[in-house]
Amino acid sequence: MRLKCVCLVCVAVLAVACASSIGRAAENEFSSTTIDLGIVANDVEKSVKFYTQAIGFKELKGFSVGAEYAKDVGLTDSMRLDIHVLALGDNPSATKLKLMSLPGVTSQRKDQRFIHSTLGYSYITIHITDTTAAIERLKNAGVKPIANSPLPVPNDIAKNVFLTIVRDPDGNFIELIGPKK
Repeated sequence: MRLKCVCLVCVAVLAVACASSIGRAAENEFSSTTIDLGIVANDVEKSVKFYTQAIGFKELKGFSVGAEYAKDVGLTDSMRLDIHVLALGDNPSATKLKLMSLPGVTSQRKDQRFIHSTLGYSYITIHITDTTAAIERLKNAGVKPIANSPLPVPNDIAKNVFLTIVRDPDGNFIELIGPKK
């Protein structure tokens, strides 16, 4: 009788655990909560240099997508893609940029005068731990913040946090947000 009660308790605990894990799986349908961002650059080497030296990304092993496959899935009109992968840190879930350019192709530039000039994705935000160090890295890479940044974020949004905005070589907005040390 005692063994039967222990087994029933085990079954009950197992049932609750299974129901709980099924509930969690149903709550989140994504295998990762990190988004990788693909960027078509005019000069991929110049962009890789900007994102690694001025911003601080690390270059990982890249990959290629064959022309026929790229056409079949709707990425290109039969053009091979050679993709440089950059990561924002060492964590496996770190944000990744996938940079590519297509030699011989003239791509249209977006109107990047302001973030509202063109519909679609307008900027990326990178949270940093030290605005002062980021400004020094930008300066060493020959990159100047735009307008009057860095400026403090309004206190009703965040206290003791600064916003610095720069542009990558193709004019895309990059926001760096963090405290000054």
